[in-house]
Amino acid sequence: MTVRNRVLILAAAVAVLAAVGLASVLHASARAERRDRTQAGGPPVASGPVTLTGPGRLVFRNMAWGPHRDELTAVPADDPDGPRTAAGLKCLRFHAASGTGVCLQAVHGPVSDTYRALVLDARLRTLDRYDVPGIPSRARVSPTGHFAAWTAFVGGDSYAGTDFSTRTAVVDTRSGKLIPSLEDFRIVKGGRPYRAADVNFWGVTFAADDRAFYATLATRGHTYLVRGDLRARTVTTLHADVECPSLSPDGTRVAYKKRVEGLPKDAPWHLYVLDLRTMRETPLAESRSVDDQAVWKDARTVVYALPGDYGADLYQVPADGSGRPHRISPAAVSPAYLG
Repeated sequence: MTVRNRVLILAAAVAVLAAVGLASVLHASARAERRDRTQAGGPPVASGPVTLTGPGRLVFRNMAWGPHRDELTAVPADDPDGPRTAAGLKCLRFHAASGTGVCLQAVHGPVSDTYRALVLDARLRTLDRYDVPGIPSRARVSPTGHFAAWTAFVGGDSYAGTDFSTRTAVVDTRSGKLIPSLEDFRIVKGGRPYRAADVNFWGVTFAADDRAFYATLATRGHTYLVRGDLRARTVTTLHADVECPSLSPDGTRVAYKKRVEGLPKDAPWHLYVLDLRTMRETPLAESRSVDDQAVWKDARTVVYALPGDYGADLYQVPADGSGRPHRISPAAVSPAYLG
């Protein structure tokens, strides 16, 4: 092959790569423009005041395409499919209780994104901010509003696989004191002290006493429900095969996702409720795989997200295993019931 032919082949290859790159940029730009346009038939969304103190309200991240996509929006809890009021604040993950919120955000940079956690007051004003060392995954505020927790992926990007690492932090929202990682807590497993290099925690849910919490502990290929003590800085294993627990309003049950043998590796979970007094498990009437940390709407109902046309939709199902799942709001994720 002559030098001239080699140059022509190289020039052609460069032209093809440039065309592919330009097409990708144009496609991404067009998609971004579509995301900024209100979707036909989508939920109505309008700017307005949103606070974290109004009883009977539901606040969540709006996933509907349009100018308010990814913003926190509020609806009446008894009309979750109704018109949405958008706060203007964008969050990847969100939760709130007793007038305190936590918002996990992406900070877009010229080369890559970084992430942060904002502690919010009742009017969504930032009280404190903290660096988050990876992709945000879970967020929770204690029933009193005095503590907040968040989990981030610091290796890998999915709970479904085995090659991932997480970092879970807890902050006292009154003092600003941060516990950067639950991995610093002493672990009691099977009644004995336990240490391992592969320990991961995720999915904190708080009790109402500002001391106890529950979370998932993963080690050596297994997951466990742990009960933690913020004062003693300990966690104790309670039950195997529990992920992303959510404590019921009366503190007696935990809703969670459980890996079910025989399901696909990328969709392995079913929803269950565990009675903490008897350790009896109840499978819920949701047959689809749920990769979410459910929230309790009330003492009888749990709410969770499933993939939808615009990212995710919210569903509810009875907590006693009866009934069937029901979609309550499209294009929504990270719900928090106020009051």
